[in-house]
Amino acid sequence: MTQTPKSWAMLHTKCPRCRRGDMFSGGLYNFGSNKIYDHCPHCNLHFEIEPGYFYAAMYVSYALNVMEAFGIVAITWAVTQNADSPWLYTGVILLGCLLLSPINFRYSRVLLLYWLSPKINYQPHLDTDDTTPYL
Repeated sequence: MTQTPKSWAMLHTKCPRCRRGDMFSGGLYNFGSNKIYDHCPHCNLHFEIEPGYFYAAMYVSYALNVMEAFGIVAITWAVTQNADSPWLYTGVILLGCLLLSPINFRYSRVLLLYWLSPKINYQPHLDTDDTTPYL
């Protein structure tokens, strides 16, 4: 049996325990149903490990926003070569962070569950094509 790579599972927002079940309902920019499931549809893992667990995702999201802002400023400067206009950079940063907010929402939670959760370990025996949920 081949194991699902961690990077693939993180990129496709799959469950950190089985790497098969989806963590989110709806598409990335589907604002009507862009929410995390309570349980993994494949292995029945409860994603919110303890009450208020995803409040820590705000700190991860903040770090992602800071990195995005630096990247956006670097790209804007490389394209325009304009270092004199603070309004250009302010507008581009705000627009970029607004457009990337759904990505931040998802991947801050994914990073929190994959890298910062010692309670969740990958269990390869759950990484099967069988669609029967494990209890």
